[in-house]
Amino acid sequence: MVVVLPWLRSHMRLRGYSYPLFFASIYKALQLLNKDNAQLLIWIPRLVQASLSAVADVKMYSLLKQLENAEVAKWVFFCQLCSWFTWYCSTRTLTNTMETVLTIFALFYYPIEGSKSRNSSKYLSLVALAFVIRPTAVIIWIPLLISHFWKEQKKVDLVVHHYLPVGLTTLGISLLIDRIFYGKWIVVQLNFLKFNVLQNLGTFYGSHPWHWYIFQGLPVVLGTHLPFFIHGCCLAPKRFRILLVAVIWTVLIYSMLSHKEFRFIYPVLPLCMVFCGFSLTHLKTWKKPAVAFLFLSNLVPALYTGLIHQRGTLDVMSHIQHLCTAEDSSVQSRTSIWVLMPCHSTPFYSHVHCPLSLNFLECPPDLTEHDAYIDEADLFYMSPLAWLNAEFFNETLLPSHLIFFSVLEKDISSFLASNNYVRTAALFHTHVPEGRIGKHIFVYERKAEI
Repeated sequence: MVVVLPWLRSHMRLRGYSYPLFFASIYKALQLLNKDNAQLLIWIPRLVQASLSAVADVKMYSLLKQLENAEVAKWVFFCQLCSWFTWYCSTRTLTNTMETVLTIFALFYYPIEGSKSRNSSKYLSLVALAFVIRPTAVIIWIPLLISHFWKEQKKVDLVVHHYLPVGLTTLGISLLIDRIFYGKWIVVQLNFLKFNVLQNLGTFYGSHPWHWYIFQGLPVVLGTHLPFFIHGCCLAPKRFRILLVAVIWTVLIYSMLSHKEFRFIYPVLPLCMVFCGFSLTHLKTWKKPAVAFLFLSNLVPALYTGLIHQRGTLDVMSHIQHLCTAEDSSVQSRTSIWVLMPCHSTPFYSHVHCPLSLNFLECPPDLTEHDAYIDEADLFYMSPLAWLNAEFFNETLLPSHLIFFSVLEKDISSFLASNNYVRTAALFHTHVPEGRIGKHIFVYERKAEI
C-alpha cells in the first residue's frame, strides 16, 4: 500500500493541473503513444516529475519508519498525500518542485540521530545538485549543514573528504556546462545572487511586505494542516527540532526578499508534514474526525485548483495545437499568433511543437536600472488600442490570431472589428478575475474580406 499510493497519486495528475481520473489518464497516454508524438513531448516531463515526487514520498515514509515507527510514518505519509498544495505542485515541471524532491532525497541520507541510511557523500551530492538547479536550495540546508558539522566528531575529515570534494566537483561541472552553453566562463550562481539579492530586481515582478510568508504564505501552503503542525511542534522528539529550525530559518530568509510567491517555500512543506504526522499519531479520541477533516478540507481545494482554477492558459495551448494539424502546410506558414496577456501567462513552444509564429508581450527586467523604464506589457496595457494601431500599422503585419483575456475585449473592440477579427473560441479561466486577468480567454481569428 505504501508503494501503490504515491504511484497511483502521481499518475492521477498527469496534466499541468491535477487530473484525478486515473484510468482515463492511462488510456489517454496509450492513445498518445500511438498517435501524437507532440503530445508526448508535453506529457513525458510531467510524468517524470510525477514519478520523482512519488519516489520522494516513499523515501519520506521510509525515513520516518527508520527514525520512529510504522505508525508515525503512516500518518506523516497521510499528511503529505492529502496536502492540497502537494497535489497542486508536485507534478509541475518547476525548479521549485525539483528542489523539493531533492530536499527529501537528501534528507533520507542526512545523519539524523537514529537514521540507518545516513551517508554524507550522498546527501551532500543531492544538496549540491539542488543548488545547481536552483541556488535558493541552499537556504533550507544552511542550518542542517551547520548542525551536521557541529555534531560531527571528525570535523576535518568531514570537510576534506566530503564537503570539499562534493563542492568542488559540483562547481567544476556547473562551470564547464555553463562555459559550453554561454561560450565564456561564468558563475550563474553569483549572477543569481546579484540579480535577486544584491540588486533585488525580483521586485520588478511584484513585492509583498516582510511578514507575508508568516501570515499568508505559510498558512495558505499548509492550509488546514496548520493547527496540526503547531500541535506537532510541541510533541516531536528533540532530534527533529533541526527540521523545525530549517523551516523557520527558510521562512525568515525568504521574508527578507521583496518578491514573494507561494511556490518558493514549497520545499519546507514536507518538513512541516513530519510534525503534522506526530500530531495525528498522538491524537486519541479525535483522531478519526481529524483525519476526515484533513482529507475533506484538502480534497476540495486540490480538485478546484487542479481542475478548474486558472486552467484557461493551458486549454488555449491545446486550441493552438490544432493549427499544427492543418493538412495544408501553407496554412501553418500563414499562421501568426499574438498573445496579448500579462507576461508568462501561457507556456509557449513547449506546448506547440510545430513551426507556428508565436509572439507575446515581453516584460524583461531593467538591467540598466533606468528610472523611466517601462516594459512592453505595461506599455501595451496603458493604451491597448493605441499600441495595436502602432504595432500593426500595415495590414501585412496583422497576425492571423489574437489571444487575450475577456476583460480586454471592450478596449480593443474597434480594432477587432475594423480588421475583420472574429471570435472563434472562448475558454474558461477563473471564477475570480482580477485586474488584467479575465474570467475567460478569447481567441480571435482574422477572416479574409469577401
